[in-house]
Amino acid sequence: MEIDDMTPAEERVWRAFPRGQDVDFRGPADEDPARGAHWGPERTVRAAVVRALLLSAPQEDGETAALRLAGARITGVLNLQYADIDHAVRLSDCFFENVPVLYAARLRQLNLRGSALLGVDAATLRVDGVLRMSDCLFDGPVRLGGAQISGALFMDGAEIDEPPTGQPALQLNHVTVGDGLSAPGLRTRGEVRLTGASVAGSIDLNGARLHAGTGEVALDAETLTVQGDALLREADVLGWIGLRGARIAGRLDLSHARLANPGDAALRASSCTIGELWVRKGPPMEGTLNLRRAQVDVLFLEPETVPGEVLLNSLVYTSLTPHEPAERRLAMLERDGEGYVPHAYEQLTAAYRRIGDDPAARLVQLAKQRRRRGTLPWYGRLWGHVQDATVGYGFRPLRAAGWLASLLVIGSLAYTLHHPAPLKADEAPQFNPVFYTLDLLLPVISFGQEAAFAPTDGYQWLSYALVLTGWILATTVVTGITRTVSRQ
Repeated sequence: MEIDDMTPAEERVWRAFPRGQDVDFRGPADEDPARGAHWGPERTVRAAVVRALLLSAPQEDGETAALRLAGARITGVLNLQYADIDHAVRLSDCFFENVPVLYAARLRQLNLRGSALLGVDAATLRVDGVLRMSDCLFDGPVRLGGAQISGALFMDGAEIDEPPTGQPALQLNHVTVGDGLSAPGLRTRGEVRLTGASVAGSIDLNGARLHAGTGEVALDAETLTVQGDALLREADVLGWIGLRGARIAGRLDLSHARLANPGDAALRASSCTIGELWVRKGPPMEGTLNLRRAQVDVLFLEPETVPGEVLLNSLVYTSLTPHEPAERRLAMLERDGEGYVPHAYEQLTAAYRRIGDDPAARLVQLAKQRRRRGTLPWYGRLWGHVQDATVGYGFRPLRAAGWLASLLVIGSLAYTLHHPAPLKADEAPQFNPVFYTLDLLLPVISFGQEAAFAPTDGYQWLSYALVLTGWILATTVVTGITRTVSRQ
């Protein structure tokens, strides 16, 4: 392109490029690039000129060429598809009339900070340094699927309007980021797709507003890999978050966040591996919390934030914090959408034992047996009620002593008032109502009283009742001793 074919604004940009000088068309007032369509020719640059500048502009010895343009209206389509550009590119606070096409391009560095665009088509883009789109306003989808960014990706304060039906608002699927993804305050209307992405640093979505709609995908991050933290503190999410199969080495922080997807899952984090999961200081999730088959080192879960339905089958965690009474944690297990899940009770029991709270651990095991009872046939439930009433399924063995003492008193008083007749008067020992009752109650120990005397009428039925209850108590006491010794 010849310089004679350019407008004064374009000529100014062309002459500044070889020396990497700034060209700033912005006025003294704080301007809104979203209204850039009304900017005049004095600050209008054709996309064809920008393309020619980046691909074929002359260089100057001893100077570092770079495009540093601010406050321009860029007309036409900036098509850099497959282009290989060794210069830093900064197009800040600019207005783009059309979607720039950067498909499969390679750039040294790209800065679009504060610009207004109809979208970005940059799938499989390669950036050797930093890609900055902070405070940008996008009226359409941002496509960065498969991009490779050696440095960091900045989208803090960016806003992406609702895309066409069926398209994600922000496509970062299979993107590779050599540093971190920084997008605090990001606002999207539609799906944010991070499936298969790999981030060497951390993901910062603190204060983000991700609104896709009830029943829609707000953040799809299946098989995401993050070497640092994934932060969504104070985020406002309408729709569901998907983290199935994700690997987050650091902390997934949902503190103070609002997750809403009524009637469906709010957080789908099944089969994922997370260093620390923080769900705290926020309103209860509106929707299901799905942590099935997840592995978490530290689960920071406040009971107040737990939704009305959870899915916890095969969830494994090492530490559960903050320390709460067992009653408050058990309420969460009772909300499991799959009903009675034994594994969830075992995990909670193990968490209490690791911190030395054995009473809480026993209470969880007792609750497990009571919950299991509801899944048994009627005879199993009946036997369960007996074990619960007598020794609390073995977790309250001292209760049996009270039952035995009560029956001993009842039997002793009854047989004191009415001595049973001896079977053989000349061979029978002296009758002792206390030891006679003990003989009836204890099936193993014999004091020689039961075999020597035979009660009649109602007292015979009382002896049968004492023998039966004695067998039941003996069985449950043995169960209780066994559980206590094995600490189960």
